[in-house]
Amino acid sequence: MLVLLPPSEGKATSGRGAPLKPESLSLPGLAGARAAVLDELVGLCLADEDKARAVLGLSEGLRGEIAKNAELRTAGTRPAGQVYTGVLYDALDLASLDTAARRRAGKSLLVFSGLWGAVRVGDRIPSYRCSMGVNLPGLGALGPFWRAPMDAVMPEVAGDGLVLDLRSSAYMAAWKPKGGTAARTASVRVLHSQLVDGVEKRSVVSHFNKATKGRIVRDLLVAGARPGKPAQLVETLRDLGYTVEAAAPARAGQPWALDVVVTEIH
Repeated sequence: MLVLLPPSEGKATSGRGAPLKPESLSLPGLAGARAAVLDELVGLCLADEDKARAVLGLSEGLRGEIAKNAELRTAGTRPAGQVYTGVLYDALDLASLDTAARRRAGKSLLVFSGLWGAVRVGDRIPSYRCSMGVNLPGLGALGPFWRAPMDAVMPEVAGDGLVLDLRSSAYMAAWKPKGGTAARTASVRVLHSQLVDGVEKRSVVSHFNKATKGRIVRDLLVAGARPGKPAQLVETLRDLGYTVEAAAPARAGQPWALDVVVTEIH
């Protein structure tokens, strides 16, 4: 099983480890594209803070993120699973997993990134600021930029197993599963169900959507679950106590879309 995750906007500070070693990152087929994005991002942030802030879509209060980007080649690193600190990662809580579950996380979790394309949670990276929605002056929009490099490496990474796609829409732009991989892919939407005047109302709530996805991944890792197909994932999640609604795609070769319905949000 391969689990595709979005990064988090919020990140831990860079670690005290050795500086970035690009050659040590997983998915070495992305090396050339990573170097191109890194070169432009660092150059932009070194040359013109105001322009960099506009390009990166940062408020004045986040101006310090520009200096962070300017030092990406020399900053200390830490495992990507420690760098990302948003709601999903708080719920996933990699640090508290037992040894076996952490090993599974290292093999099955892949975090998409505007700067790196995608990294595994054990890859050592510095803290940075560069979302997939950024449009770099020399490379253009990063979503389209990453499509060709990701198309070249992801079929091998995905293999012939299940792909659980928990990315947000911006990161889905960087790679779309095709063919047999698409047929083995399932995305998840979290719906909050509540009774209003005796009638069930369902809504998507962003914050709790992320938290629930983090708990889903954690529960799968702890259980050592190995569903090979979307239909098996549905049964696995139900066995883990989740309310899941799913229907097979209308056409063969399309991803499955699963709804996880929750009555409490936390």
